[in-house]
Order: sequence, then structure tokens, then C-alpha cells
Amino acid sequence: MADQDNPQEIADKFLSKLHDSPFVMIGLTNGEHSEPMTAQLDDSQPNTLFFFAGKDNRIARGGDAMAQFVGKGHDFFACLAGTVSQANDHAQIDRLWNNQVEAWFPGGKEDPNLTLLRFDIDSAELWETDISLSGRVKMLFGGTIRGDESSSHAVVDAVA
Repeated sequence: MADQDNPQEIADKFLSKLHDSPFVMIGLTNGEHSEPMTAQLDDSQPNTLFFFAGKDNRIARGGDAMAQFVGKGHDFFACLAGTVSQANDHAQIDRLWNNQVEAWFPGGKEDPNLTLLRFDIDSAELWETDISLSGRVKMLFGGTIRGDESSSHAVVDAVA
């Protein structure tokens, strides 16, 4: 297992996977359930995910939060801890606005229910499931997979 050999390499893979499939489950750590949201990335602000949401959304009030991510091919997993806050900067909204967001907010960027949330990531645990060919054969026939045949794992204070 490449456990923590190169956390930055694993973090870079996470960001690449998130670009391919920007969907996460996120929730405040106050006991409410998480919900699916589409993350918006601003490469100039590492360790931050943005979400367009309604002002009545359960995470819009902000606070400590956790987000979970599963890559499109189920080959990458992440658990992120951080803080959600409102970030209704018009320049940032302009940078991140796209057709998918507009579909949710018929009033456009001036929709009275629109809020931009930022999730500042404090720490992350990332897993890449890159099982070797011999490991996959063992999985098919019930064999034991050795550590060097399995995956990469990293615990990082930030993801970029």
C-alpha cells in the first residue's frame, strides 16, 4: 500500500476526479443528514469548494461540516472536514456561474433565494482504490490481497 507516500499526488488526483464528477454529500456536523450538492471549484482558492444553494438550504446557516466524495468510477473516495459559510461576493458568483446553476435559479444571479456557500477544507482523508491485476484476480476467487496489491491512502491537512 502506498499509504501516505505522496499525499500531494493523491490530493491532486482527488481534484482531478472532482472536476470529472463534482458531486459530494455535505452536511453540517450538528446531527442533520448530509445532502447531495454540486461543488464548484475555483483554482485560485485551494482547499475551498463552493456551492450555489437556496437561502433556505439546511447548510446555508453555516458551521462545521463534513463532505464525502465518491469518484465516478468508484475508484476514489474522500472525506473532507471544514467550515461552511456564506460568500455572496458578486465577482465570485460571476466566476462560478454556469448553465447548470442557472437551471436551479430561474431569477439568475439576482434570484432572491440564491446564496453562494464556501466550504473551507481543514483536513481530508483520501483513498484511491487502484488494485493491481493480481489483486483483482484474487478478488474474483476469494484470495487474500496483500497491501502492495491494494490502494493508496492519505490523511492531509488540506487537499491542494
